Amino acid sequence: MSTQILSIIVPCYNEEASIPLFYPAVEKIFAQLKQQHPTFQPEYWFINDGSTDKSLPELRNLQQNDPQHVHYVSFSRNFGKEAALYAGLQHASGDYVAVMDVDLQDPPELLLQMVDGILDDGYDIVGARRVDRQGEPPIRSFFSNMFYRLINRISQTHIVNGARDYRLMTRQVVNAILSMAEVNRFSKGIFSWVGFNTKYLEFENQDRVAGDTHWSFFQLFSYSLEGIVDFSEAPLSIASFTGMVSFLLAIVAIIFIVVRALFFGGSVAGWPSMVSIMLLIGGIQLFCLGILGRYVGRLYLESKHRPIYIVKEEK
Repeated sequence: MSTQILSIIVPCYNEEASIPLFYPAVEKIFAQLKQQHPTFQPEYWFINDGSTDKSLPELRNLQQNDPQHVHYVSFSRNFGKEAALYAGLQHASGDYVAVMDVDLQDPPELLLQMVDGILDDGYDIVGARRVDRQGEPPIRSFFSNMFYRLINRISQTHIVNGARDYRLMTRQVVNAILSMAEVNRFSKGIFSWVGFNTKYLEFENQDRVAGDTHWSFFQLFSYSLEGIVDFSEAPLSIASFTGMVSFLLAIVAIIFIVVRALFFGGSVAGWPSMVSIMLLIGGIQLFCLGILGRYVGRLYLESKHRPIYIVKEEK
């Protein structure tokens, strides 16, 4: 029987404490997997996303101890998790490819069910979905739920609430994702956009095995805006609708002013209301220009054809 490679992509940013714990935890699960499927072999791709701690030395040490299965790519600077995911997908050579977080918030034991879902049930993608947000700040949970509700209302691409990047994919799915070489990437949307037969495994929220999260509330908010802009044209429609409403209100205001001047005479007493109207219309215009600017900015960045990431070291 021919060997089947299961590639595991692991983005890392300042995870020196998690890396030594992640590898043995996954290896333990892979030992169980090989009992069921002896032809499976692991291929680890750790992507060091410009870490400033000792993550790279930890990866070097890991690779030296298991050079056959462990590989790493180190960026020249921090390019973001989306770039790290894309780099991992490009380097992975496996027949099946998994994406996992190094902090073990993605339960490694689900890999066994993911493999069964693809081999036995015929799915192309088997992902993981959190069913709760226990341990997460309430304000973050609230806005996360609001984001999923909003984007699923305004986008044609459905994104499952609570879905993680953690998933196992066939080579056909990976090739489809790699064909989307856009600079501005929102992986949750891309995973859904490519389609294919998908199943989600539910699990309860897990705490990090070590360290603290690197995602601030502002970063998550910016990331959600990127997802909305990348997978929906609704903001442009909102800008157009707002502009139309503002125009109609201005016409009504002009008619009111003309009628009042004809029948009741002119008066300078209304200048505060006039200034308020001007500020309102100006604010609406700036709001609409801001929305348009987000899309134009995306086009500008894509037109530069800059690389998604730059590799400094690879092993």
